[in-house]
Amino acid sequence: QVRLVESGGGLVQAGGSLRLSCVASGNSFSRRAIAWHRQTPGAQRELVASIRIDHSTNYASSVKGRFTISRDNAEKTVYLQMNSLKPEDTAVYYCSGSVVGFDTPGQYWGQGTQVTVSP
Repeated sequence: QVRLVESGGGLVQAGGSLRLSCVASGNSFSRRAIAWHRQTPGAQRELVASIRIDHSTNYASSVKGRFTISRDNAEKTVYLQMNSLKPEDTAVYYCSGSVVGFDTPGQYWGQGTQVTVSP
């Protein structure tokens, strides 16, 4: 079992930056893949970025080159550094975690943090 708590959302102007944090409680954090997703009203939840157990990463094409996902296993935290933000990045951002030993997040979810990018 793992609990995930997101923070770092807020209101920023287009072109600005935010860093989101996903802090985990529970065991075996280093052996879980973690992902960031986002969702806007009426739309499906979208995978933004993921980081595997071996620290390899994957990004949605819409954020590649602007967002960076990283993890600090000692702090049980995954970060999402978001630069050059655009109004279309506005969404609730969620992190998810995998079952221990698997590289497929989505088993556990946080409550989300709102990111709003003004024009």
